[in-house]
Amino acid sequence: MKKFLFVCVAIAAVTLFSNSASAQVKIGYFDEQAALSLFPGIAKIDTLLNSYRIDSLQEEYKYTLGDYQRRDSIFKKDSATMPPKARELATRELLQARYKLVNWTEYSQQMEQAKYEELVDPYRQKLYAAVQEVVAEQKYTLVLKAETISPYVRPNLLDNITIRAAMKLKLPLPKEIEDAWKAATGSSTPAPAKPAAKPAGKG
Repeated sequence: MKKFLFVCVAIAAVTLFSNSASAQVKIGYFDEQAALSLFPGIAKIDTLLNSYRIDSLQEEYKYTLGDYQRRDSIFKKDSATMPPKARELATRELLQARYKLVNWTEYSQQMEQAKYEELVDPYRQKLYAAVQEVVAEQKYTLVLKAETISPYVRPNLLDNITIRAAMKLKLPLPKEIEDAWKAATGSSTPAPAKPAAKPAGKG
C-alpha cells in the first residue's frame, strides 16, 4: 500500500446523507508522519535511502552516461553507412538515453520516493491495522488528517487517533503527550482501562 488513505470527503458526504439526520457523527483525527516517527528503527530508513542513492542511483547514472557516450561515438562513426532501420533504432535509443540524463534529477527523485514507499510500507501496514481497530472500537464516523484541522481549533485530545493507535501498538510516546493523555482521561497510565474484575466465588 503506497498511500495511507483515510475517509475522503466524498465518502463522508455519502455516509452522512445516508444516515438519519439525528445520527451522531464522531470525528477523529490522525497524523501519519507523527505516528510513523514513533516506531523504533524507523530512522534506519534514512540510512538505507542514502545507501540506495550511492550504491544504486549513482552507479546507474555512471552506467547510463557511459553507455550514452559509447553509443553516440559509434553512431557518429557509423551512421552514414547504417541501413535506414538500424539508423532509426540507434537514433531512438540515443534520444531515450539523452532524455534520461537530462532529466536525471526528476528521475532519481521518483526512484527515491518509490524506494521510500517500499521501506516504509511494513510500518504503514501495522499502523493501518491499528487505526482500523481504533476506529471500530471507538465507533468513529469520520477520520480527518490532522493537517486539515484549522490551527485556531483545539480538537479533543481523546479523539487523537495517532495516540490511540500508538498505544495499541505499544509505541513509546513523548512524556508530554503521556502526561496530557493522563490528564485528559483522568487515568494514571496511558494504557486502556482494564476490564472489571469478576466477583470472587464463594468459599
